[in-house]
Amino acid sequence: MGRARTTKKRRSEAVAEASTVVLFHSVYGLRPAVHTAADRLRSAGHEVIVPDLYQGRTVSSVEEGRDLQDEIGQEELLKRAITAVAPHSDRGLVYAGFSLGASIAQNLALGDEKARGLLLLHGTSDLADDAAVDELPVQLHVADPDPFEPHDWLNAWYLRMRRAGADVEVYRYAGAGHLYTDPELPDYDEEAAGATWRVALGFLDQL
Repeated sequence: MGRARTTKKRRSEAVAEASTVVLFHSVYGLRPAVHTAADRLRSAGHEVIVPDLYQGRTVSSVEEGRDLQDEIGQEELLKRAITAVAPHSDRGLVYAGFSLGASIAQNLALGDEKARGLLLLHGTSDLADDAAVDELPVQLHVADPDPFEPHDWLNAWYLRMRRAGADVEVYRYAGAGHLYTDPELPDYDEEAAGATWRVALGFLDQL
């Protein structure tokens, strides 16, 4: 497992406080693993909101998921995400997500000046050239290598996020599959998943 992070550290004197986390599902839909992850965060004292962007539908493969994305449309998916978040937006949310959900979480966090943090699991998104945040804490966990998040892309993403003003940590897990935190998928890696959740919970505790 490799790790890369910015040299800028968050204030060590910050008092730990429970976060309200919006957790977006992957291309597979709102699977049991997403609810399990949400319960893990709740057990740590955080409130967790789990939007269902597919409105009850799930799929069994990435290909089926992409077909469903195309059917719904990226604009509609983002609209559903915004609608789900809107009633809670005054709280200062932590945005989080798995793969596709991470991409959506990033888009919402960069557009929310009250966002407290961004936790990305297995995915990132492009960002506008004029994107700007005020030292937004960001943590990314990703397989190494990951065919959906190649090294060149991640390096460029990291530099662009830093240029936008984000305080970024990147954790890479050698040999893990893309969605290695989902125990019901072939990608699952118990050791990498355990390490991811330990670090992620520590991240949330610092926000």
